Amino acid sequence: MATLDVKEGSHVVDIIAAEDEHGGQRKLPLTIIASAIQHHPLMEISQSPGHLLLLKLWQREENLFNRRIGLKETRLDSIKREIFHLCCFFLIFHGFFLTLLYASSVAPSAPHKHDMCKKWWAPAVVMLCTCFVFMGLVQVKVCMYCKAGRQLQREKGDNRALTRCIQELRMKGASFDLSKEPIIGKRMKSSSVEIKWKPITWCSQNAITIILLCFTGLMCPATKFILCG
Repeated sequence: MATLDVKEGSHVVDIIAAEDEHGGQRKLPLTIIASAIQHHPLMEISQSPGHLLLLKLWQREENLFNRRIGLKETRLDSIKREIFHLCCFFLIFHGFFLTLLYASSVAPSAPHKHDMCKKWWAPAVVMLCTCFVFMGLVQVKVCMYCKAGRQLQREKGDNRALTRCIQELRMKGASFDLSKEPIIGKRMKSSSVEIKWKPITWCSQNAITIILLCFTGLMCPATKFILCG
């Protein structure tokens, strides 16, 4: 018997002929070949205007999903680079600020060092204000990153649902139900476990801002120590 290998997703039909008694290959009758091609799901779709139109529409929508996913992934990478640069500027500012304080406190010509120690809070306030500006910018970028990440996950979920429907349509051919639609834009309700661990999720999302805040809190005593030490 001959075997037919029909590749789904393309119009190519691979036909493997059976060997005859002399070890050669017999040619299959054209009726068998025509029947195999006729009953291929893609051939059935091409002969059904409704199924063919649905397949083209879903493929076009799938391409749009892939483009949007690519743009959102590029946007996420850009936001991560911006957050990294802000953190670098944050550390550079502290290094420059502490170096300036130390140089002013140990300068031989620095008079009224006692008065400088009493007014240690003035440079501390300047440092805090600048740090809060940096932390605010970082937090804005973090919120943008989280929002874009959630949108990306929804896009990927919708794309997976659409891809499953396209595959099912290609497999079933004309027997596919035209009233079936992919579940797009619907989100599952949060479970009790997700609600229970929501504070931990929030902390993990805002970990960078929390670290910068703790670092700023340590720099305030360091300012007084440098000026009064």
